[in-house]
Amino acid sequence: MTGTRLSLLTPSGHLTLGNYLGALRPMTEQQDQTRCFFGISGLHAMTTAHHPATLRTLTIEMKTLMLACGLDLAHATLFQQSHVSSHTELAYLLECTTYVGELNRMIQFKEKGRDRPRTRASLYTYPVLMAADILLYRPTQVPVGEDQRQHVELTRDIAQRFNTTYGTAFTVPEVTVQETGARLMDLADPTCKMSKSTQEGAGVVRLLDAPDVVRRKLARALTDSETGPDAVRHDPATKPGVSNLLEIIAACEGTDPQRVADDLTSYAELKRRAAEAVLGVLAPIQDRYADLVSRPGAVEEVYAEGAERCREVTAPVLRAAKEAMGLN
Repeated sequence: MTGTRLSLLTPSGHLTLGNYLGALRPMTEQQDQTRCFFGISGLHAMTTAHHPATLRTLTIEMKTLMLACGLDLAHATLFQQSHVSSHTELAYLLECTTYVGELNRMIQFKEKGRDRPRTRASLYTYPVLMAADILLYRPTQVPVGEDQRQHVELTRDIAQRFNTTYGTAFTVPEVTVQETGARLMDLADPTCKMSKSTQEGAGVVRLLDAPDVVRRKLARALTDSETGPDAVRHDPATKPGVSNLLEIIAACEGTDPQRVADDLTSYAELKRRAAEAVLGVLAPIQDRYADLVSRPGAVEEVYAEGAERCREVTAPVLRAAKEAMGLN
């Protein structure tokens, strides 16, 4: 077992099939190959307006689902970010070494908050908290998708500046191209990613959707008006809806989209097979979830032990940063 992997999921909505196939399933496959820390980043969910009761409910649901999806304390450390105070402590120290100009250039702030008077300061400084999340665990590599590359590059800049200014306290991680799982698109709008933050769920398959709901959503999935024996084919550029359904089936069944297409002759058949494939993935997750819900104490014990482990691992890093800055 070599290296350290850190992955955080934000409780900004109900987990989707896309979250499972694109993130959670790969996490379960890697958890016994490296030292893994998998957390729930509730602090990240507070950068925009939120309802406390909703955040609490989503956090409990996500904690339970992460276990139901196969993440296990025997192989990985599961924790709730807000229960490990070193994350917020280090974030402030890093804010003292981060420049306003750097934060002004962050794409998410420019798109969601710039020039809006009621933008929360936490949205502005969120990339620094993310840097703290990363640097506390001293990973040598951080696999990222393109949407998070800028934040990890900022993390590298902050770590290098800190080490040069105050003395070496952090490992400067390398940015690597993430080997992502499936990237599923919204069933109602296949030009957009299937997102847990989507309020209207017609095009989003959630992990806890009932079977009849799953079938209805897939039956109504957007395709196109083409007919004929060659209509079912994998062509994301000109047939995004059909291609998305083929990719969903392929991801669930562990095969290739084009191979799936070769077996199908109609959109009705495509949608029926998609429903069968999705339900085959969701059924065992929902069964384990129901069992865990009946034993909430077992879930909380896993996360309490994980938080304690994280406090032990991150304490030396935080202490080194404080000492370097003259606080200890």
